[in-house]
Amino acid sequence: MFYGLNSFIKRILPKRFFYRSLIIVAAPIVLGQIIITVVFLDSIWIKANKGMTKSLSGEVRTIVEIYKNENKENINLITNLYSKNFDFVITFKKEESLPSIKMERKISPMDRSLRRELKMHFDNFWFDTKSYKEIVDLRIQINNDILQIFFPKNKIAPSSVRIFVLWVTLPSFLLIFIAIIFLKNQTRPIINLAKIAEKFGRGDQEAEFRPSGALEIRQAGYEFERMRKRISAHLNQRSEMLSGISHDLRTPLTRLKLQLAFLKEKEISQKMSADIDEMEKMLNEYLDFSSSRNKDKRENFDINILLQDIIIKYLNKNIYFVNSEKIKIYGNHNAIKRVFVNIIDNALTYGKKIEINSKKLKNQILIFIEDDGPGIPVKEYVNVFKAFYRIDKSRSQNKSGVGLGLSIANDIIKSHGGSITLSSGEKLKGLKVKISLPY
Repeated sequence: MFYGLNSFIKRILPKRFFYRSLIIVAAPIVLGQIIITVVFLDSIWIKANKGMTKSLSGEVRTIVEIYKNENKENINLITNLYSKNFDFVITFKKEESLPSIKMERKISPMDRSLRRELKMHFDNFWFDTKSYKEIVDLRIQINNDILQIFFPKNKIAPSSVRIFVLWVTLPSFLLIFIAIIFLKNQTRPIINLAKIAEKFGRGDQEAEFRPSGALEIRQAGYEFERMRKRISAHLNQRSEMLSGISHDLRTPLTRLKLQLAFLKEKEISQKMSADIDEMEKMLNEYLDFSSSRNKDKRENFDINILLQDIIIKYLNKNIYFVNSEKIKIYGNHNAIKRVFVNIIDNALTYGKKIEINSKKLKNQILIFIEDDGPGIPVKEYVNVFKAFYRIDKSRSQNKSGVGLGLSIANDIIKSHGGSITLSSGEKLKGLKVKISLPY
């Protein structure tokens, strides 16, 4: 039971910290004002209204008694006194009846109080509180005559209600407005911290960040900045180490190549040269993997133009590209290019035909690369993104490569906030690579 209630509350509550904080601040203010208003209406306004209505009912009852028992001269005298001292306008209408259309408002406290008091003393009456702004029209049936009385509304309704409502609502709105301003200032550092963390996760290490806000938020910002510097130093150290290893290994490999050139056994020389070339290519792949999060600046570019430029360089008529729409994204041009080159190289290694398609959705871009090769078993879809993992079946170990192509592609796409997934091809029946990138 409590779990279901908790889930329901989580669903209806806003997800953002600012709006949750605003509810925490505004809810007690609004609840307090509602309680104050209800207490005021119950204990002050309704009681005052009831007392004023009872007093008016007594005055009207007095006029009716005078009309029934006194002569015409006394009636005129008392009518004039009421008009002078109580702001009553009294009219006697002979041989008339009450209007058939009721003008009472059922939800009005003023109408309810007036109807309740009049009902206790008169059988036939009619009143209208809405036709006139500041006046009430009251009519009482006395035999075949009508006693019509016009009197001010302030005789049955306290005039301070509107002022009270104004003083209740205005401070509430003012307090909520001040709370919104303060909450905006308090949540802005958290939003900035989230944005800088997102940029850092995408590989943008040059983004500037200055911790601000409350002490706890500022401390979290300082700790994040220290962590970012440590990670950046670690990544730079890794790249420099692999670059040094590559440089150190290339020197003896070059000497081996020169020594092989002087061998008389050409067949052995060619085989050993092929092994050395493969070792060099492996070194290059290691460097690509280590520098997949490089420091190239990000820019806006058209991804379809990038794909077309890549396809042209292959000079392959069996690569088909289906899209002419302009799709611009913000990212690392060289890194994204490396992703497409790696995937197309793999597709050409195992297949003959490739179809590339791009699609622009509401907040993301989809790129599909499908080949007609043997494909990959479904159980291997996750494994092929692991570094140095190679399949020994349909896509067996090829002439070159160490299983880093898809690892590098996956690392680059994730650093741009996207994803890369594999599936069986629908048209060419091979492997279908789906790349999703935000824009």
